Order: sequence, then structure tokens, then C-alpha cells
Amino acid sequence: MDFFANFFNILLWSLWFFIWISFIFLVIRFVIDVFRDKSIGVFAKILWTLLLVLLPVLGALIYIFARGKGMAERDMADAEAMRAAQVEYTKGLMSEAGPAGEIKAAKELLDSGAITAEEYEAIKAKALA
Repeated sequence: MDFFANFFNILLWSLWFFIWISFIFLVIRFVIDVFRDKSIGVFAKILWTLLLVLLPVLGALIYIFARGKGMAERDMADAEAMRAAQVEYTKGLMSEAGPAGEIKAAKELLDSGAITAEEYEAIKAKALA
């Protein structure tokens, strides 16, 4: 019985530890969001940061209600920008594909001596077909 009581206490303390660590990360996330927001001035950023640091529970609740929608919009804009950058990057990779890319790769192999001229012509004909 004593083992289970101690085990329950360990689980309970672990839960509270997890909640506090999660809350600390949440407050840090809010402070980061304050500084990435370009629509508020420096004075407002200082006030929000002081509120979040000095009164973290109250500050986090106020922040989520007052600025939560804007935080979500900034997250979506950042995600869309990242997606556009990934698409642009993959388009750059895809430009090397296709017949021109195959012929270019075959020419490099021919120049390095890895394939013969006949093999190069076969690859070139296959790519153009």
C-alpha cells in the first residue's frame, strides 16, 4: 500500500512538473510572438513583456484573449511563406530533370570517361525520344 501511495505521489508531481514546464514554454512563445509582431510599437512590446514576465498566469490569459487571433494569423503567414520557399526550391531542383538534365548528366559522364561516345549517343537518343 505504501508503494502505491508513493507511486501516486510521483505521478502527481510529474504531472505538475509537466504542467509548469509547458506553461514556461507557453510564456516564452508569447514573448517571442510579441517581438515578431510588427504592428505594435516598442513601448507596447515592453509592456507586454513585463506583464508576461511579472504576472505570467494573468499575462498569458490576457495575451491569448487579446492577441491570440493575430498570433494565429502570423503563424499562418509564416507557414505560407515557408511553403512558398519550399516550392520555389523544389522548382529549382526540377529544372535539372527531364531530357535536358539527362543529356547534361550523360555529357558529364562522357567528359569524365565513365561512358563511351556510343553510350552517350544512346542516352541522348533515349532522352529525346
